[in-house]
Amino acid sequence: MKLNRFQQIILGISGVTACAIGTLIALAPHAFYASYGITLGQDPNLLNELRAPGAGLAVFGALMLAGMFRAAMVPIALGVALTVYLAFPAGRIVGIVLDGMPAGSVIGALGFEILIAGLLLVAFRPMRKVDASAERFVDLSG
Repeated sequence: MKLNRFQQIILGISGVTACAIGTLIALAPHAFYASYGITLGQDPNLLNELRAPGAGLAVFGALMLAGMFRAAMVPIALGVALTVYLAFPAGRIVGIVLDGMPAGSVIGALGFEILIAGLLLVAFRPMRKVDASAERFVDLSG
């Protein structure tokens, strides 16, 4: 599937964001979480539990970016991007319901994740037009 410019930009923003956040969590969890007002201790179990999904998020970001450069990777990149940017807000909403309202910085992250998810859904929506002569839909998405 060949991407148009808008799709490339949205996939790029998604990938760079996931890669950067994941890398920061994996390599510098104290600094990353301090930006949210969260102080981490030195418990190796907690740090390990934070670094592991951080590394996963970084790899998912790299897969999203790969979709910008290889047509064969687009379906994988899109699937990963939608999974990340729909699952994170869903998890945050569950947290709000079960645990209460977090700090504004966390709500800001939720808003950003919902924005990216919305842009991905718009950028990659199925494109169809009506073929008037045959009175049927023609799939233009690839």
